[in-house]
Amino acid sequence: MIVIEELDIVGQVIAGKVASIFIREKSDKKIELGDLLVAEEIDESYLILQVYNLAYGSQIPPLVRELTAGLKLEGYGGSLEFLDPKLRNYVLAEVKAVARVSETGVRIPKVLPGFFSSVRHLKKEDLRFLEKPPNPVYFGKVRSGSKILDVDVYLDGKEVFTHHIFIPATTGRGKSNLVKVLLWSVLGQNKFGILVLDPHDEYYGRNGKGLKDHPDAKTDLKYYSSKPFAGANTLVINLKSIMPWHMDGIVEFTDPQLDAIHLCYEEHKDNGGEWIAAIVRGEEVEGVNPRTLNVLQRRFKTIFGLWVNERGDLLCRNEAFSNSAGESTTSDIVQALEKGKIVTIDTSRLTDKAELLVGSIVINDILSRYQNYKGEGKLEDKPVVSVVIEEAPRVLGIDVLQNQGDNIYSTVAREGRKFKIGLLAISQLTSVIPTTILTNMNTKIILGNEMATERHAVINSAAQDLTEDDRAIASLDKGEAILSSIFANFAVPIQIPLFEDYIKGAKEGDKFSLRKEDKVLFR
Repeated sequence: MIVIEELDIVGQVIAGKVASIFIREKSDKKIELGDLLVAEEIDESYLILQVYNLAYGSQIPPLVRELTAGLKLEGYGGSLEFLDPKLRNYVLAEVKAVARVSETGVRIPKVLPGFFSSVRHLKKEDLRFLEKPPNPVYFGKVRSGSKILDVDVYLDGKEVFTHHIFIPATTGRGKSNLVKVLLWSVLGQNKFGILVLDPHDEYYGRNGKGLKDHPDAKTDLKYYSSKPFAGANTLVINLKSIMPWHMDGIVEFTDPQLDAIHLCYEEHKDNGGEWIAAIVRGEEVEGVNPRTLNVLQRRFKTIFGLWVNERGDLLCRNEAFSNSAGESTTSDIVQALEKGKIVTIDTSRLTDKAELLVGSIVINDILSRYQNYKGEGKLEDKPVVSVVIEEAPRVLGIDVLQNQGDNIYSTVAREGRKFKIGLLAISQLTSVIPTTILTNMNTKIILGNEMATERHAVINSAAQDLTEDDRAIASLDKGEAILSSIFANFAVPIQIPLFEDYIKGAKEGDKFSLRKEDKVLFR
């Protein structure tokens, strides 16, 4: 049985029901929104409670309080001390029980704390019996209100990456910082192949701190860019390696245009696969209306940044696509992913469609390989693959899927877990993503969001019941988050470290490092 010492008491249970327990705050203590509290229990277990609302309470009638305040405000003198703030006026905290802890582990609570039982703030020692998972991904430290506990939060990467991660937040709440922390924590484990489509060229750390500063970066990190620095890999994909289905759901085509694309592909697939070059050069295709080919020619020039010079040579403005180079780029990237490496692709110089197409080419290839491995019984030996995609509504939005049909990203979101392939999707807008996809995102790292519509969309698809957490989500500051996952015992509030501080600690081998003796919140 847990016994709470008098000095630790911050409040007392006075009323409520299962999802709405009322605690009276002790006059010389402070309970914050989002605080984690511990209630004493009558048996060998204790309850962890979370504060989701605060209100004033008073035994003095409202009219008396209003009159007294008016006298004071209007200069008629008098004192408010007769109201006896320690006894007659107080703060009420509305809480919910989120976990019941006993010697056998952590369970969903099905009981109320003892009536009039005392409560205190959660301490590090309350979580000391929990151990790090075998394939750890670091998320941050446990946060109780604005207080940070020295307890690291990890989840098992093979589970969370396979079952997809979703990061919703408005601009400036630390999404990129969070992703860098996650990637740093798994780099070098060789258990996760992660493809990062980086539209801002920020994760590798080309112009500052980034994944390149990791001790294992030389062997386990690959960087591709259409404007590489010395020693980096050149992002150039040969046009012959692009198939019509790579553009499914990425580029919107009419039915006649799709027919023309497939006819052109069939005509050229046996002579080097130069079907794209043929369309861009304006070559005629039997059975295709010339006007349709003209439209496709213009669209392909825009998508791939292609043009034809006076000699008839096919050139690419952004150098990401070529008719002569880059024949092994896709296979090199896929092989790196199969070896559990992180591959960061700088797409900052590509158009929106070109970026998504590059990702589609690689994902189609890795998905095809993993499907074959499953058929051969070899999939279990392969590392989990995850794809980091920013501005996820570009490929997962309701309008996109309705107008352009499914794409490889939505296919992975719905079916990828069967083949150990998942998404790490980042978005400012949650409400525009179909519920069927959101519910498949089994781990959500919820950062601050002032927009009620977006908060409700996240809450409705979370792994735990976050109905009462609407205010808490709206009040989350930069770096603060709520981790909701089917692999966690409850939705835990966390503090995500600043990336620069995190990597400094990891290099020094201190509390941020992946030491076996570290205690963590969840298996």
